[in-house]
Amino acid sequence: MELLYKERKRIWCGLPWTFTIYSFNEERLFIKTGVFNIKEDEVRLYRILDLSVTRSFGQRIFGLGTIKVDSSDKSMRAFEIKNIKHVMDVKEQLSELIEAERQRKRISGREFMSDHDDFAEDGYDEDDDN
Repeated sequence: MELLYKERKRIWCGLPWTFTIYSFNEERLFIKTGVFNIKEDEVRLYRILDLSVTRSFGQRIFGLGTIKVDSSDKSMRAFEIKNIKHVMDVKEQLSELIEAERQRKRISGREFMSDHDDFAEDGYDEDDDN
């Protein structure tokens, strides 16, 4: 599937001199880090529960921001997409894709209302990606 977004994490002054790459397509968000030892994480968009944006004074000066993500994914509960350009546009695009993916999979908000580990009450199997 074609990537809709791909950007390298930037250093404090806005230069892309890091070894972290953020990307997403219509179904998943990917985070790839490292040079010699590479780690690749992914989270399915429908598992993302909340997005928020923070922009420190230094980030605002250089046109950067951080998206804080909370998800129901077991290995990536809370993480950040740090120091990216056009942070509000990226957050909005991601938010729209999350809603579209939830509608496509017919997942309503009630599956996420209770504690993250308590999906069995709602009849939702956390390991079932279909």
